[in-house]
Formats: sequence, structure tokens, C-alpha cells
Amino acid sequence: MSPKRIAIDAMGGEGGVQVTVPASTAALSEYSNLELILLGDESLIRPLLHAASKDVLSRLTIHHTDSVITDTDKPTMVLRGDKRSSMYLAAQLVQQGQVSAMVSAGNTGALIMAGRHLLKTLPGIHKPALVATIPGVSSATYLLDVGANPDCSGQQLFEFAVMGAVLAESLGGQSPRVGLLNIGSEQHKGTEEVQVAAELLEQCSAINYVGFIEAGDLFQGAAEVVVCDGFVGNVTIKASAGVANVVSSFVAEHSKQGPLGWLGNYFVGSAMSKLRRQINPQRLNGASLLGLQGSIVKSHGNATIEGFGYAIKQAIIEVELNIPHLIAEKVAAIMSDNDAAD
Repeated sequence: MSPKRIAIDAMGGEGGVQVTVPASTAALSEYSNLELILLGDESLIRPLLHAASKDVLSRLTIHHTDSVITDTDKPTMVLRGDKRSSMYLAAQLVQQGQVSAMVSAGNTGALIMAGRHLLKTLPGIHKPALVATIPGVSSATYLLDVGANPDCSGQQLFEFAVMGAVLAESLGGQSPRVGLLNIGSEQHKGTEEVQVAAELLEQCSAINYVGFIEAGDLFQGAAEVVVCDGFVGNVTIKASAGVANVVSSFVAEHSKQGPLGWLGNYFVGSAMSKLRRQINPQRLNGASLLGLQGSIVKSHGNATIEGFGYAIKQAIIEVELNIPHLIAEKVAAIMSDNDAAD
């Protein structure tokens, strides 16, 4: 099995190297065919590797740079400023083919800008989209866009639906249901852009479109893929994470207070533990930037070591499935069908 090489922006996120380095060594310990390139300040990274095994160290490379794009920097700084930043260099490694994917918890706008500048969008895709995972009662839902594009045309929403469907089908093994997030399920509701997207999806036999999805149904498994513009998606994902954190804290506090004694505590605690895991935002960390000619995974800025580790795993999955190639094939097939119909 050929090794998977992934670049890590070690300086990105609120935790910086204190999060990214331990998460990286843990991933290397778990995946024997994984190789990582850590981009960042070597004087900060190196001391955190003292406990790593020889095997882990043999598959880890440090690419030193002391230039960092912070969360307070304007996104344009990644292109107009010093192009030695850990984020820019990581994306450049993907562009050059030295790695198959990159992971960063840094400035979202800067990451999107670097990705579009260096990797370019796939043929037939106008804009990339960030896709995040929403926990559900029985299974997770893929929501996109969650922040890359606050304003979207109906055509772009349609493209997001195609990309989300490819990702969901690749991970789930069956044709996913695709819905548009809207303020109601009635056909006449929604913005002009949503109405245009709905018409395009209804005409596309390659997509299993199930209609409009209301926010309340998002967590009920109404569709495996739900599409919206980046403004709505970003608000939705952050509100969801906030609710999950509150519920998780409540579960942790009350799981020890079962009224049935130790037996009740055992069964209630087991159920609560399962629930806490199901809604754990860290477990669902890692938003893929779909639509580029390469794989970029965006970790949440305040991710823990566990959370950043899940973002690395998401990158590994995308490399294994070759998601950009699958999206390109799907888009080309749909464009070909449309041309034939015309």
C-alpha cells in the first residue's frame, strides 16, 4: 500500500502547535502508511516530539517557516503579504503534487483564497464550497456551503449539490438524498436563487433530489446532503455546535445522578455516553473544501487535539477515495447529458 502524504499547517488555529503536533503524531501512530509534513516554526514544533517513537519520527518532516497568517489578518494577506506562511506553503505542496492533501485550522477566508489561487476550481465548478457534518438521530448529514460563499447563484447551489452528493455517495455507498435548505417546504417559498437551484435539481436525473428541507428537519435524517449558501450554512453549523456543546455538558452533569441507584446509573450512563459521543462536535470536525483540483480540509479554529485528529482522518479518507477526481467525473457526465439534451 503506497504511503499517503499530507501537509499540516502546524501554526493555524487557536491552539497552534500545542494542538496540531500531538494530533499529528497520534495520526501517524494510528496509520502506518501515513506521512506528514508539518509546516511551521521548528523551534516550537521540535520540543513537542520528544515522546514520539522512531517510527513516527521517520514519517514526519518539518518544513520550517516562521511566517503565520493569523485569524485577525485580512484573507488577502495570504496572497499579498509574505508567501512564506505555513498555510500558503502547505497549499503550495498540494499544488506541486508533493502531498495529496492539506489540513489547516487557520484563517478560513485566507485558506479559501490560497486554495482557489493555487489549486484552481475543477472544470464546470465556479466556486469551491465548504462541507461540514451535522449529527443526526440515526446518521449524519453533509451540509454545504458553510462559509466559503455568502452569496450564491442558483447554478452554484446546484454545483454544491453535485459535489455533496459525490462525497456522500463515496462515503455511504448508496445514492444520497439531496435537499435544499429553505424557510418552508412549499414550492413557492425561498429566494430566487433557491428556486433556480430547485428547478435545476429537478431536471437532473443524476441527483436524487427530494425537495426543500426546513431547519428543524436537518437533524432528523430528511436528507443525506443539504445545500444552502455560505451565510446560512455558517450560522447553522455554529448554532448546531453550540447546541451540541450545551447538551453534551448537560448529559455529563446529569448522567451521574440517576434515580435508580447503581443499576439505573449503569443503563442511563451508557445511553448518555452514547448520546454524548453522537453529538460531540470534535468528532465531526473537519470541513472539506470541495470543488478544487486538490484536497483541503479546514479544521475548526478552536479544535482540540481530538478534533484536529478527526480533521486529519477526513483528509486521509479524501485521499483514499480521490474525491476531486470523482467530482470532476460527475460534473463532466452531467454536462455531457445536458449537452445531449440540448
